[in-house]
Amino acid sequence: MAALKPGLRAVLFDLDGTLLDSIPDLAEACHRMMVELGRPPHPTETIRTFVGKGMLNLVRRCLEAGGGADEAEFDAAVDAFRRHYAVVNGDCTEVYPGVVPALAALAGRGMAMACVTNKPAAFTGPLLERTGLAPYFAVTVSGDTLADKKPHPAPLLHACERLGVAVGEALMVGDSANDAEAARAAGMPVLLVTYGYSEGVPVDSIECDGLLSSLVEMLPHIGP
Repeated sequence: MAALKPGLRAVLFDLDGTLLDSIPDLAEACHRMMVELGRPPHPTETIRTFVGKGMLNLVRRCLEAGGGADEAEFDAAVDAFRRHYAVVNGDCTEVYPGVVPALAALAGRGMAMACVTNKPAAFTGPLLERTGLAPYFAVTVSGDTLADKKPHPAPLLHACERLGVAVGEALMVGDSANDAEAARAAGMPVLLVTYGYSEGVPVDSIECDGLLSSLVEMLPHIGP
């Protein structure tokens, strides 16, 4: 791992694939959506490669892989997904090993933390609450908080502003090129976990400042 700059005051975390394994619930919602539309559902492992750029992109990828759709069909699919995911959100989602110890350690060091995700706010808040992670984050930036979402740097810059830290005092931790590109564009270092989704792209092929097999591995490089 490359040496991180001293003086870090904040860590920004991606959600799906970094803190939480939410694929079972996302796949179930996609399954129900496709069945409702009269289309064959995709395997869970296929859905895993679709996750990363937000809900609308997930739905679009499901439809494109199933033969495509016109605008009306896409809108119907989005509505179906929203309804089904609202029901199953958090049912089978699990916190990855090492996440809670890492967040607790950072909180104990006085580190400011934000969750920066492309998931819509209607699902982000309930999921953080249900998994017990909400208290760790002073700020949450969701996929529809701003006009732009990752890989655009705006969500990261917004999180830093709300946390009251300079961009150079923050670190991004994620699982995909979305996170790496957003961090690079924002001007902050980025660490990627090796266990996430990464949209089917090998994580070790993405330019970053280090790879983590567990979030606890970041602790020696951050703070006192």
